[in-house]
Parts: sequence; C-alpha cells; structure tokens
Amino acid sequence: MDFLKPRSHRMTRRRRIYEGKAKVLYEGPEPGTLIQYFKDDATAFNAKKHEVIEGKGVLNNRISEYVFQRLNDIGVPTHFIRRINMREQLIREVEIIPLEVVVRNVAAGSLSTRLGLEEGTQLPRSIIEFYYKNDQLNDPMVSEEHITAFGWAAPQEIDDIMALAIRVNDFLSGLFLGVGIRLVDFKIETGRLWEGENMRIVLADEISPDSCRLWDVKTNDKMDKDRFRKDLGGMIEAYTEVARRLGVVQDNEFARAEGPRLVK
Repeated sequence: MDFLKPRSHRMTRRRRIYEGKAKVLYEGPEPGTLIQYFKDDATAFNAKKHEVIEGKGVLNNRISEYVFQRLNDIGVPTHFIRRINMREQLIREVEIIPLEVVVRNVAAGSLSTRLGLEEGTQLPRSIIEFYYKNDQLNDPMVSEEHITAFGWAAPQEIDDIMALAIRVNDFLSGLFLGVGIRLVDFKIETGRLWEGENMRIVLADEISPDSCRLWDVKTNDKMDKDRFRKDLGGMIEAYTEVARRLGVVQDNEFARAEGPRLVK
C-alpha cells in the first residue's frame, strides 16, 4: 500500500540533522523545532541484524504519538508537539543526554542472562538501569558514579531522570494493562530543553513496540521487537495489534493481507 512506503523524495529539501537506526531528524519549520521521521528499518544486536519491514515506521509514529500526547496531557514534560503526517512528528529540539534509561518490571532479555533469572519472573520492584549511548561500545551499562564522573549528567539531573522514568512507568503500566498487555520493560531517552535561561529534563525519542517489551496478559505472546530479534515472525501483525488495542487502528480499517490501514 502506497501510504505505508517512505516518501524519501520529500525529505531531500530539508537539512538532515541526525540519522539513527530507526529515525531521521530534520531541521524544523521554526527555530527550536525538529521533524522526526520514522523509518521502516528494523535492527537488533546493535544493527548487526537489519531488515526493512514495510509499515513499521507508520505504526511506531502513530503509537508513539498516542503515548506522548497522553503523557503531555498528564503533565509529563516531553519533546513532542504534534504529528505532521503518517511518518513525521514535530518535536522540540533538545540536548540529548547520552544515556539510555531502561525500566524493568519483569525479568527478560539481558537482565535474565546477567543474573540467571527465569524470563517472566516478576521483579520485587521496578529497577532502573543506565546504559551509555555509544554504538561502537555496544551501549555498555553504567552506574551513577560513571555518569557524574564523566559529566554526562549532574546528580540533580539523574534524580530528575529517575523521577521521570518512574512516572512514565506508572502511566505506561496502567495504560497497557488496561488493554490486556503486560509492560515487561522499556527504554527511554531524555534531553535538556532550554527555555531562555531555564533548563528542564524532558522525555525524548519515542515510546513504541521498538522500545518496550510488551506481552499479552493471557498468553504471554510477545508483541514487540523481540519478534524480530528472536526470528518469531509476525512483527507487523504484533505492532498492529498493539495499535488496535490502544485505539490507534480500528478493526474495520485494515485487511491483514494488505497490511495495516491507519486511522487519520
């Protein structure tokens, strides 16, 4: 379906600021803004595994828009302004803090491997981990001591980031549980938003099945990027089901054989 395909020719007239594994940032229409473009690229193991999966960017754009708008509505500070079209968002330009912040509610992935925990074990409490954003180093796990020693963030900023992560976890856990999905863990990024002389820490990047582990409450079926990582198949179908349960996609708005057709 044509609307699921990236319209890369439209992007060439804009100045590209940054390109990551799943998104491209372009200069925005006004000072202090950027355009965030969602690609169809699926990567795992620090891009050692890579495929282009048609429609993934459209779904992630719509799911992330929904989540960020809801977070904005309850007063969580984010970089999100509005969705522009099926693949693009208008966002505030922020100074990205070079940390990936992972919040874990259930043992899975690297936590299970490192600590010998059975996947699916409910953790005694939510755990926050920090990883240094550096592809060449495979995003190593770091402590608060590393973060402050190397100047990636100040102690007060770490406190703000952790408070933000806990608040996002509380919201997302309830949001997904309400539609029959268990929030196992998720990754967020944060940035410094400057408003004159004032700075505040805000949520940046995206929240989507690319950055969350989501399991069906009844079946434990994976509804996230693990379907790609583990060669389970059905990645687009799983992402579409997440979008459908959140109300982003309606039952009668797409035919599975053709791929997802999204609500405008």
